[in-house]
Amino acid sequence: MGVSGAGKSTIGALLAHELDVPFLDADSLHPIGNVEKMAAGTPLTDEDRWPWLAKVGNELARADKAGTGLVMACSALKRSYRDAILAEAPETVFVHLSGTREVLAARTQGRSGHFMPTSLLDSQLATLEELQPDEPGIVVDITPPVAEIIAAAGAAIRSRGTSK
Repeated sequence: MGVSGAGKSTIGALLAHELDVPFLDADSLHPIGNVEKMAAGTPLTDEDRWPWLAKVGNELARADKAGTGLVMACSALKRSYRDAILAEAPETVFVHLSGTREVLAARTQGRSGHFMPTSLLDSQLATLEELQPDEPGIVVDITPPVAEIIAAAGAAIRSRGTSK
């Protein structure tokens, strides 16, 4: 989880490989209307997100039930969004990829072909509710090299006994 530019897709795919589980980017579950809004620079409303979050939770629950495990890249910026996911998939463990605005802006400016423009970063940062100690998850700093991020996230997930 995290704002745009945190590395959810990149880190998620590498973490899934490290844990030997499938990977899915939750962006692929957005209805076309949500994608069009974001591409136009319009932030999504909570009403836009609820059906999408239900799909996210359903995919995680399906993987848990199948015993395959799943790493999913998903913004999950608010506690209520994470609660909605947990309502569908209570075994979910969040990995909050956290970084400074400067690092995040540099990453979003340097990529192409993504529907989330850099202009929405401030909106996402304003919306972000940090992962709380009573939530199932960990916070990982995105400043170190990718290999260190993967190692830290993988170790934390394995220590919870939830690698699959």
